[in-house]
Amino acid sequence: MRSVRDLGSSHSWRLQRGRWSDGREVFAKTGVVCPPFTLELFPSEAAGLRWLGEAIAVPEVIEVSGERLVLSWVETERPTPGAAERFGRALARMHRAGAESFGAPWPGFIADLPMDNAPAPGWPAFYAARRILPFVRPAGLPAGPFEALAARLASLAGPEEPPARIHGDLWNGNILWSGGTGVLIDPAAHGGHRESDLAMLALFGAPYLDRIMGAYQEVHPLHPILIHAVLYGGGYRDQAMDLAAQLLR
Repeated sequence: MRSVRDLGSSHSWRLQRGRWSDGREVFAKTGVVCPPFTLELFPSEAAGLRWLGEAIAVPEVIEVSGERLVLSWVETERPTPGAAERFGRALARMHRAGAESFGAPWPGFIADLPMDNAPAPGWPAFYAARRILPFVRPAGLPAGPFEALAARLASLAGPEEPPARIHGDLWNGNILWSGGTGVLIDPAAHGGHRESDLAMLALFGAPYLDRIMGAYQEVHPLHPILIHAVLYGGGYRDQAMDLAAQLLR
């Protein structure tokens, strides 16, 4: 890269903006703290971006290795109601693009936190074993309520759906508004339940969320279903416990 400008750091990597040899503006993540497992992180993110990019706007993957990920630069703009509606419809189409199974053929990460993407026979089994139970004790929560919840998840989860193509970490910070729609970055992409993406959007908020959801339902109607969020910060512990208690009543 030429004309490199440092953008600071995030988690265990350094962020940079620069110009590629062919003149393109690029964004790069470079590993700073690299325990062995994180050598799979950037290739996993690149694989997820390419997969999602078959159905929705994402940055182009220009180069990837265990130590660096280079993406096309996304010039951002203020979100508008029209952009939110276009994004909602695009998100529904992405989910409908589907996946071969629940899980993914690449390792899972949110930030630099590893997650198991091994396939499971259905969404309740996958979500309980791969997305809830492994994070309860690390979050400082008692296991009992969540183990009970995991055991009942199949009966709470509503009608079965085939695996959707999901972003997996769809909070507002992972949507860049550009070109009159939302562009997805930093995925934890895998085959999952589409409403887990929507739950994260609702949990953390997004500009014109009502427009996003309304346009989404035009393409892919929603139905009532158990919506969980696996939360990592201490400030969310009471909320997680309350949710488990409500569902166990």
